[in-house]
Amino acid sequence: MEYQYPIDYTWSTDEIVDAIHFYECIEKAYENGIDRDVLLQAYRRFKEIVPGKAQEKTLFNEFEEVSGYASYQAVKSIKELSSGNKIKISQQKRKY
Repeated sequence: MEYQYPIDYTWSTDEIVDAIHFYECIEKAYENGIDRDVLLQAYRRFKEIVPGKAQEKTLFNEFEEVSGYASYQAVKSIKELSSGNKIKISQQKRKY
């Protein structure tokens, strides 16, 4: 898919790269599945970049708008599964 990831242009280059890595992990959770621990590590780094819940929610919503992937569902799965499990999210059909 071709779309732009939601980022804050005040972030450093490393922060942008790490945020994009997190979004790519979300994509993998929907497309092929991803190891829970890999997603957890990417999310923890994302939370260092975006510590506030309001900005996180805004970015999650923007990402869902452009990609169709709900970051919240993948992050919620981290809490529900234990280490060593694979996260695979079933994509629900969106109503437009």
